[in-house]
Amino acid sequence: MPRDNMASLIQKIARQARTTFKALPPADAGSFQANLAKLSKLLEKIQAEDLNLGPRRNGGPPPPQLGAHQGPPVTYMHICETDSFSMGVFLLQSGSCIPLHDHPGMHGLLKVLYGQVAIKCFDKEEVEEEEEEEEDENENEEEAAAGSGADVQGVQFNPPLLQCQRAALRKSLRRSSDVLSEASDPCLLTPVQGNMHQIEARDGPAAFLDILAPPYDPDEGRDCHYFKMLQVSGNAGDDSPESPQQQPSQPIWLLEVPQPADFWCGGEPYPGPKVSPD
Repeated sequence: MPRDNMASLIQKIARQARTTFKALPPADAGSFQANLAKLSKLLEKIQAEDLNLGPRRNGGPPPPQLGAHQGPPVTYMHICETDSFSMGVFLLQSGSCIPLHDHPGMHGLLKVLYGQVAIKCFDKEEVEEEEEEEEDENENEEEAAAGSGADVQGVQFNPPLLQCQRAALRKSLRRSSDVLSEASDPCLLTPVQGNMHQIEARDGPAAFLDILAPPYDPDEGRDCHYFKMLQVSGNAGDDSPESPQQQPSQPIWLLEVPQPADFWCGGEPYPGPKVSPD
């Protein structure tokens, strides 16, 4: 049962998220970091029972609207959304995976509610702020150049890429991998650090609370893009896509791809306490 408080824990989290993300850095970096720490502390306390959730068995009967067909590998429960942030719960069937994807210009926090998830995080290559402001009008040309310019000249991929694919390349400078459970601290992403990640349910179903700030909005340039890791020719050992020994300083090449055909996300109602972030 949810905790019997005047304000539920998830309500407190929503209000703190509103306070934290009403002004993003660099507007007031000191205040933002202090509020982000408060939000993270609240997330450390959240449990599945606070949202009327519990682990589900795989292989159970599908929802009636699906008939005899198997349900989606991932389901999303929407909790609330404002102009500054969105919050919801992702439920993953055992062995299912949210493919490698990005969060353009967004901050985010992920807190596992039950089960275990293996998460691989990739950092976006940093761009100097002054250069970013001066060349903002040429953003599309710069992104295309990132895949076909000096950084990728002489790099050979296995299997080889078509010339037209090189415009869809992205470079990541570091990589981290971890397995998170409900006992783990919240996982944080920023517009640069850990901004691209892949999440897989391990050894059973899993669920996590997800906060993104600001929310996805294609009209504002915050659409979700999917990627796959590439292997560089001549590095079939330590530099293979799945190698945990890869040095953090070594560049990793990612290719933007369409949403994988075997991945889709369903939706279902959120069963927890009412939340009003205003």
